[in-house]
Amino acid sequence: MQYGGYRYGFFGFDWTYLLVIIGILLSMAASARVNGTFNRYARTWARCGMTGADVARRILSLNGIYGVSVRQVPGNLTDHYDPRSRTVNLSETVYGSSSISAIGVAAHECGHVIQDARGYEPLRIRAALVPVANFGSRLSLPLILIGVLLGGFAPLVKAGILMFSLAVLFQLVTLPVEFNASSRALRILSDSGMLMEEETRQARQVLQAAALTYVAAAAASLLQLLRLFILFGGRRDNER
Repeated sequence: MQYGGYRYGFFGFDWTYLLVIIGILLSMAASARVNGTFNRYARTWARCGMTGADVARRILSLNGIYGVSVRQVPGNLTDHYDPRSRTVNLSETVYGSSSISAIGVAAHECGHVIQDARGYEPLRIRAALVPVANFGSRLSLPLILIGVLLGGFAPLVKAGILMFSLAVLFQLVTLPVEFNASSRALRILSDSGMLMEEETRQARQVLQAAALTYVAAAAASLLQLLRLFILFGGRRDNER
C-alpha cells in the first residue's frame, strides 16, 4: 500500500506511529521527573527562611532591576516571566514557600528577567518567534489534513510542514534560553549566600528536571516533524 510516495508496512500498519509514541513517552517521563523532584524538595526548607517572592525581589534588587513586579498567580508550576507586563508570576506553591524548590523556581524566572535586561540574544530571538510559532502550531495540521483530503495536494501539505517546522524552531531556541536562566539563577543563589552549597545542589536538581521537560518537548516535536517528512516529504507517485 502506497500513498504520497510512502509505502506502509505489513497489513497497512504505519510504523511511523512509533515516532509519536516515543515522543509521548519522553514527555511523560520528563513530566514525572519534574513533578517528583519538585515535590521532594518542596518539603525541604531553606535555611535562609526566604520565600520564593522574597528571593525574586532580592535577586532583582541585587541586579539593579526596578520596575518589575512579583506577583502570585493560580495553579501549580505556572511560574513565568512576562516581559510585556514586566511581571514575575509565581505559582501558589512557589510565591509564599520557603522550600528549596520554590526558591530555585523563583530564581529561574528572575534569570529570564536578567536576560531581558541584559539583551540576551536567544531570548530576543525566541520573543520574535512567538507569533510565528503560535500561527504555525495552529495551522500546520489543518493544512496538512486539507491537503491530504484534496488527494494529496502538495502545496498545502508542504505549507503545513513548513508551519510545523517554525513551531519546532521555537522549541529549539527555547532550550538555550532555559538553560541559561537556570545557570544565572544558581550562580546568584550561591554567590549571594541565599542558599548553602548543599541547598544549591538540590536547587540544581529541581531546575535540571524542569529543563528536561523542554528537551523532551523539543525531541517529541522533532520526531513528529520527521514523521511528517517520511509520510509526505517525498514526491507523490502515481498509484499502480
